[in-house]
Amino acid sequence: MTNILIRNGTVVDGTGAPSYAADVRVRDGLIAEIGQNLDPAGERIVDATDCIVTPGFIEAHTHMDAVMWWQPSLDPLPGFGVTTAVIGNCGFTAAPVSDDPDVRMEMVKIFTFFEEVPIKPFLDRLPWDWRTWSEYKDSLDRNARTACNIAGYVGHIAIRLAVMGMAAWDRAATPDEIKQMCAYLEDALQAGALGMSSNLLDDDSEGRPIPSKMADDAEWTALFGVLARYKGTQLQVILDTFFHLEAPEQMERLGRLARGTGVRVQMAGAGALLRFQDDIREKTWAITQRQKTEDLDFWPSFGHVPPTTALNFFSSSSFAQANEYVWHEVVQAPTVDAKLALLNDSDFRARARDSWDNKAYKQSLVANPDMMLLNDSETGAGPTGLSLGDLATQRGVHPADALADWVIANGVESIVSRTPHPMMHEKTVEMLKDPKTVGGISDAGAHGQMLCGGGENILLFTQFYKNKELTLEEAVAVMTGKVADHFNFADRGVLKAGYRADIAVFNLDEISEQPLKRVFDVPDGEGGNTWRFTRDAAPMRLTLVNGVPTFENGAFTGALPGAMVGPVVQRQAVEAA
Repeated sequence: MTNILIRNGTVVDGTGAPSYAADVRVRDGLIAEIGQNLDPAGERIVDATDCIVTPGFIEAHTHMDAVMWWQPSLDPLPGFGVTTAVIGNCGFTAAPVSDDPDVRMEMVKIFTFFEEVPIKPFLDRLPWDWRTWSEYKDSLDRNARTACNIAGYVGHIAIRLAVMGMAAWDRAATPDEIKQMCAYLEDALQAGALGMSSNLLDDDSEGRPIPSKMADDAEWTALFGVLARYKGTQLQVILDTFFHLEAPEQMERLGRLARGTGVRVQMAGAGALLRFQDDIREKTWAITQRQKTEDLDFWPSFGHVPPTTALNFFSSSSFAQANEYVWHEVVQAPTVDAKLALLNDSDFRARARDSWDNKAYKQSLVANPDMMLLNDSETGAGPTGLSLGDLATQRGVHPADALADWVIANGVESIVSRTPHPMMHEKTVEMLKDPKTVGGISDAGAHGQMLCGGGENILLFTQFYKNKELTLEEAVAVMTGKVADHFNFADRGVLKAGYRADIAVFNLDEISEQPLKRVFDVPDGEGGNTWRFTRDAAPMRLTLVNGVPTFENGAFTGALPGAMVGPVVQRQAVEAA
């Protein structure tokens, strides 16, 4: 561990307070002193002239749960000043797990389908030497080395499967099963989990509602009761603002069940920001505003970047999640020849046209071919640089047929991009400024062949601060002090003597939004590698995690000083309902 004196920088401490000129002394992994003209005491000197010195950035919503085992650098996060990553979101976690190997496989299949994480390294690279979340945390402490600190939820889906097995898909839990679920949750909270994450959004590759959507009020009430006994933990839940559009009803239900418990609830999707979501946005926003006045500690969470994903024909869940399960057959087909056979089959094409027109959600990518950009051809046959809608019009054919013909000509390794959804920009700024929201939701680590959420944080400086929509202090606080307070982290997220030395140093004139690029470094489970999207570094001048440089001189240092971190929790004398 290196003792460091960061000199001549402009400190933005993460609280929202005005910036000021100061030096920062780092000793034994902690911030030892902040002040002007500090005298060197044998430390290594880092010159931060013309640079901003901030707390390290916190990625509040990632799915690095599996990825961190084969990609401990968590690329590209260190190059963007990230020092803590929150895992276990949306109900998808690697613990607890059932003793039944078939049920364990079911949990892995759910995770890998929805978050589009490759299944073979998920199975092969994780030690799977745990059953409970506390055992999982112990395994992470022993076996995982990462470039960022890790904080994690325990997943509602994993808990249900561990207790109920395959029946978790089909029915409500019995009173005895609910007691077992509460025991799993309590085990996790005692071990330092942030709380429980759940999912009210997704259906699987067969159109089945995921297990957490089968929970009845009795189950939810009991789980809220456990969370209430551990003040400082929370529920994180993703709402349905996209598929069945049930978010308003879900918000009302959660409000009814949480009222009076004191449990903090982070609701992903409660502030729908995409322009086509007008009806849902107004309903959810009105409920959010009302719930602020009630006995509820509810925090909407959101991304400040419009979804800009890519669709591929090997791992993409986009077709299934658009309710277009005929084209999803192409994704599921095991070989290139099998995919091509489907695309050339007249029966498949007839079913695809019908499904495209009559079953796909009207707000989905599939139902909006003008948003599907034909840009990345495997063979170069083309045409490229136009939308699927344009191609279908030019050829006078159905969009499903135009896509099938294009994939046959251009190869099944080709990628179809999606134009960015237009967002309610003014509402985004309003939510970033709101003191009880969680911004910067990025999904880093998930959907590696669709997007790269890591690095999107930098737009808070290059766009929102540059355009004078946020002050520098506000932009920093969104990623540091505000989110650290939300998660009840006691020793990070703010530059303060005695806090962990998680620090980012950067020059505003040097950082920029970086485009996506493909790298072939994801193990395929067969001795080779497949690809993922990443991006070049912002770059930071320096990223420190627990006082150790993880990014410096334009590159990842190779250091893996991250640790498991958790919230400050007070055990309450509250009986479970």
